[in-house]
Amino acid sequence: MRKILVCALLLSGNWLFGQTGQNFSVEANYFYGNIWEHNPNISHLITAHPEGVLLHFNRKTYGLQAWERRYNYPNVGFSLSYQDLKNEYLGENFGAYAHLGFYFLKRHLLLKVGQGLAYTTHPYDPDDNYRNNAYGSRILSSTIFTGNFQFENIIGGLGFQTGLSLVHYSNADFKSPNSSTNTLAFCAGLNYQFDHDREVVYVPKDPKISFSEPVGFNLMLRSGVNTTGVIGSKTYPFLTFTAYADKPLNPKSTLQAGTEFFLSRAMEEYIYYRSVAFPHGETTGEEDSKRAGIFLGHQLIFRKLSLITQLGYYIYFPYEHYADRIYNRLGLQREIYKDLFGAITVRSHGANAEAVEFSIGYKF
Repeated sequence: MRKILVCALLLSGNWLFGQTGQNFSVEANYFYGNIWEHNPNISHLITAHPEGVLLHFNRKTYGLQAWERRYNYPNVGFSLSYQDLKNEYLGENFGAYAHLGFYFLKRHLLLKVGQGLAYTTHPYDPDDNYRNNAYGSRILSSTIFTGNFQFENIIGGLGFQTGLSLVHYSNADFKSPNSSTNTLAFCAGLNYQFDHDREVVYVPKDPKISFSEPVGFNLMLRSGVNTTGVIGSKTYPFLTFTAYADKPLNPKSTLQAGTEFFLSRAMEEYIYYRSVAFPHGETTGEEDSKRAGIFLGHQLIFRKLSLITQLGYYIYFPYEHYADRIYNRLGLQREIYKDLFGAITVRSHGANAEAVEFSIGYKF
């Protein structure tokens, strides 16, 4: 769960140490929707239409830093959420997030992404709440996406917005069970702009200039703990060794391609468990738990912070009963000092998260 706390600190640093001369705003949204059945194992938990409230506290940017001009003067801030999942086994969730908001269509379309922590009132319990196979822990990681058509300063500083939201809860297999939930909802609400009568002055965007940087080479060490995916499993450490090349396309985007080698104690324990639990099955207990993969990725850069997305394939995967061969990775990367950087990512197989990865890397 430290992953989410660090993510929040990284993003909120832009808020806490922002420049002077910024407008602040607040948004309040009511949402009502459905839990998406991404996994048939949670079908018994979808019994009604969840509803809740999202509160966003924003600091607007005006281009005082180069990255703000590149992204059309976004807003940064933090969000709070409450959700009633309308199911006696799931209960209610409360969340806190750091977020970034991006404007389109003459600043009437606002797309926002937030990452944070959530507290659930009814986690899995083997005696009292064994039907909740979505949340294995009381503290969850949570992600929010919102897309609103927003109209500001209609009456003084008061405006309104309406659109769609997606709210995700999971503990990334830090503790089993972990089927997770995703709520897709319609949302509507009001916004208020402080200092709405003050003249807004944007720093002009930089003129387009030629951009060229050489291919770079990177080494990373990833680690953390996860479970076997079996309810009641202990947590076990893992190590991943990654080497990749990257090619910057422009100040915002960099492409990546590389290879990695996986060592997982949880996978070793899973192989042993299958061999004992199903002695006449296909698993003998002698299978190799090591994996090797190749991946392609993209790095979206916000000053010293980057959003990492990668898609990989296990080229060496002798025990295929553990997960799919295709995997994906999503997370945040932060420059620490010159060519030294750190990252916090989630590696998944489709919608099934295998692990939260804490990484340290160096660029040559």
